[in-house]
Amino acid sequence: MDTPPSRRGFLALAAATGALVTLPAFTATAAPQRPAEGPVPDPRHQLWWQAPADEQSLITQGLPVGNGRLGALATNDPGRELLLVTDATMWTGGRNDTLDSDGQFPYGRDDFGSLTLLARLTVDLPDHDLSAVSGYRRTLDLAQGVVTTSYVRAGVTYRRQLFASRPDDVLVLHFTQSGGGQYTGTLTLDGTHGETAGAAGSFAGAFPNGLKYGAAVAARGSGGSVRVDGSRIAFSGCRELTVVLSGGTNYAPDPAAHYRAPSLDPLTLARTKVRAAARHSAGTLLRTHTADHRALFDRFGLSLGTSTAEQRALDTWERIRARARDGEPDPELEAAYVQFGRYLMISGSRGSLPLGLQGLWLDGNDPDWMGDYHTDINLQMNYWMADRAGLAPCFDALTDYCLAQLPSWTDLTRRLFDDPRNRYRNSSGRNAGWTLAISTNPHGGGGWWWHPAGNAWLANTLFEHYEFTNSRTHLAKIYPLLKGACEFWEARLLPTTLPGTGQEVLIADSDWSPEQGPLDAKGITYAQELVWALFGNYRYAAAQLGRDADYAATIGGLRERLYLPVVSPKTGWLEEWMSPDNLGETTHRHLSPLIGLFPGDRIRPDGSTPAEIVAGATALLTARGMNSFGWANAWRALCWARLKNAANAYQLVVTNLRPSENGGNGTAPNLFDIYEVSQGRGIFQIDANFGTPAAVAEMLLYSRPGHLELLPALPDAWAAAGSVTGAGARGGFVVDLAWREGRPTEVRIRSVGGTMTSVGYAGTSRTVRVRPGESVTLRDLAR
Repeated sequence: MDTPPSRRGFLALAAATGALVTLPAFTATAAPQRPAEGPVPDPRHQLWWQAPADEQSLITQGLPVGNGRLGALATNDPGRELLLVTDATMWTGGRNDTLDSDGQFPYGRDDFGSLTLLARLTVDLPDHDLSAVSGYRRTLDLAQGVVTTSYVRAGVTYRRQLFASRPDDVLVLHFTQSGGGQYTGTLTLDGTHGETAGAAGSFAGAFPNGLKYGAAVAARGSGGSVRVDGSRIAFSGCRELTVVLSGGTNYAPDPAAHYRAPSLDPLTLARTKVRAAARHSAGTLLRTHTADHRALFDRFGLSLGTSTAEQRALDTWERIRARARDGEPDPELEAAYVQFGRYLMISGSRGSLPLGLQGLWLDGNDPDWMGDYHTDINLQMNYWMADRAGLAPCFDALTDYCLAQLPSWTDLTRRLFDDPRNRYRNSSGRNAGWTLAISTNPHGGGGWWWHPAGNAWLANTLFEHYEFTNSRTHLAKIYPLLKGACEFWEARLLPTTLPGTGQEVLIADSDWSPEQGPLDAKGITYAQELVWALFGNYRYAAAQLGRDADYAATIGGLRERLYLPVVSPKTGWLEEWMSPDNLGETTHRHLSPLIGLFPGDRIRPDGSTPAEIVAGATALLTARGMNSFGWANAWRALCWARLKNAANAYQLVVTNLRPSENGGNGTAPNLFDIYEVSQGRGIFQIDANFGTPAAVAEMLLYSRPGHLELLPALPDAWAAAGSVTGAGARGGFVVDLAWREGRPTEVRIRSVGGTMTSVGYAGTSRTVRVRPGESVTLRDLAR
């Protein structure tokens, strides 16, 4: 086996691939601006519950907060507040570059690694047992990014607020009261990996992979005392109490330094951040946080109609159950579910690693599938919503991750992909560019099986962000990644002659259509569609940037020779394999052969695609069924939206909103999506929390460069009246749209780089020209 590159070798790879080394996620920052006033809360964006979370059910009941890097789940229990704290970079494992006997990657918590918890913070208030209080209520304000708990004890109203501040890089718990009450209790900060106890309120540790980590907490009281009591911090007689926590690791997106910042001391930095934040009042910290959070949250608005007074009177969990039980649309709840997805994106994807299978929120150190980055649907789905729902800046975490991993992915491909034991190796004998595994970690490593077409899917996902933003800077950053993926496929594609035609076409080498069927099929639809899109995206990027014209022409020639799937004469479905037979499960969760329908758009129901291909795709989608896991339902909803079938798309959205009972698929009390891995056992998997809002956005607005379509799949439940503001559109536009009685009444199209697009509704179309930074408003489009 070839030797891994030295630091100098990785620096050369980074230069060749265009990877950019940036600062660690946990780093010193300048003092933030301090607004004098904070934004006013909006009750439309508040979810609420009448009971705290059970510590044993924190993943389904705990309320999440996060600042893009540091996240926590909270119980909000009056007598015992527990926070499980996670840093996005708190990963075990490593490069994992010794293949198993079958030529695939090991996939365990020690070799590949796992996301794990950073800390447990406990605040015990012995006199505030739940049985001794009344009027309990906890609220998650999606717009403000604040969790509030309130209750009455002995005639005193107690209130606490929890938030995760990105500007100050801390978690804050602020306890107040009105009516002459006080707080007496203890505060404990513990690690979760058997760390040796240090000074009260802090700890540090290191993993065998060299990752160092640390956390610190401080408490400040008003009207009482705060002191160190052994390994705890004790407080007594405080009218108010403010708790500030920070922590992190020495992870850095630098492959040449093994993804570490060797000189960074996480504990020292955590203490510095805590001290800096604790100098300010809780009110100042809150105003700073809410101004930052609202700057993103307010970029997008959604109204799907008006709910009833009876629906509004229910707490969030009862409202979810009533929606499923009664079958009555609850448009405000459905809009809130979209906004909850946006809240998770703002909270989990800023300035650090991207969101994996569980985002920033864990209830232990053993998340299923390691909480990793699955590249055969889940990672991509996590970011389908961002541009569509006004959160383009949150997409940067995915871009930065891919660029930081690219030197390592390139090295692994060159050294290991053509291992003779790898069933997916290139039979051409050539190897170039990069690809990756189904699972990836932050250390440049892969896990489980090789995923040859995964490079094309990630590259296309990054390119689609360019289509929304028209950012030339972004396009230049991802260009080496696009080119490297093309180089891989140039070496991998095989010529074959189609039976009975004499036509020679290019097909993908042996592969697996995720995650079913034969393990060594050539020309799978999944790969053919992704590579067709990749080659087109690369040619466009090369032309826009004025680079590699000859190579772009070569790729264009290969694209013209690619085999594209046909409809099976046996099933009437678009073929998943180059076979008329169904070689897998009819109702399989993945929609891999429909990737040209969504997220691609080679298959369109607008007359530009042969009718038999659209019919075959529709037949296959119908056969896949309408009831699966949350992420699979979301993907189905997106495909039905592309086919303009509003009823089916809406049905799937509502199916994902059904309450999860006894570990079943559906929505948990805290709105996390639950994935039933076995009967009676459900786990949190975050992708549907993003994929379902993306489906709602696609139901209201379809876009591709040069064309917008209004209300392509508007269901009857939302038809009476509604609006969406700040919706991203491919081609470089942001759209505000209002409708009444199922027809658009006004649309405002603002350019963020685009200059011309057609705007369609119900078979009619208008051409709009607009300068970057300016907008055009259209009315009466339905006439």
